[in-house]
Amino acid sequence: MSHRIIIVDDHPLFRSALRQTLEGTDADTAFEEAGDIEGLTSALEANRDCDLVLLDLNMPGVRGFSGLLLLRAQFPEIPVMIVSAVEDVSIIRRCFDLGASGFLSKSESAARIRQSIDTILAGGLWVPEGVSLDGDDEQAEVLARLGTLTPQQIRVLMMLSDGLMNKQIAYELSISEATVKAHVSAILQKLGVDSRTQAVIASSKIEQGHFSQLFESAES
Repeated sequence: MSHRIIIVDDHPLFRSALRQTLEGTDADTAFEEAGDIEGLTSALEANRDCDLVLLDLNMPGVRGFSGLLLLRAQFPEIPVMIVSAVEDVSIIRRCFDLGASGFLSKSESAARIRQSIDTILAGGLWVPEGVSLDGDDEQAEVLARLGTLTPQQIRVLMMLSDGLMNKQIAYELSISEATVKAHVSAILQKLGVDSRTQAVIASSKIEQGHFSQLFESAES
């Protein structure tokens, strides 16, 4: 069975090396590349028939977990494996909390990379050794709130955290200022905060994976 896998990383040499490694072991899979989240989104909007996305955690245009959050909201049916040089256990766990199907270190061997991909394509999870995915009710509630944000609302939230005003956001997303205001109001309501400033603080905590602190100010 043939598969379509998209490699997303802002370093062309890494993308090329990973693609060449994988193509040498799987002639039946079509591998594509994207250098940023916008390129990935364009590729998936043109053809949603994708079996796996290999996603770098930090790239231009996204910070921390915001890219994964956006991708899972916009294309929830497509499995995502994070491929990163980061090996912090708390960060790895947060990736799975946000819906990743796997986490792979960039230092892994070709054989391990191939094994991880086969595992996810078969419907499983690829969890690094020594990492527990046991969660808690508080975390589940927070993630449920984040899950109510639409892809466009996530984009607006990311732009708010960049300091953009409504007029600038409207221009960047090719929508009206009235639509931006409606998105901002919906974001404030869904996150349970009262102002743009609190929304920006919440966005920063999302990017850093500090979900347990996300609504402390709103609830105190």
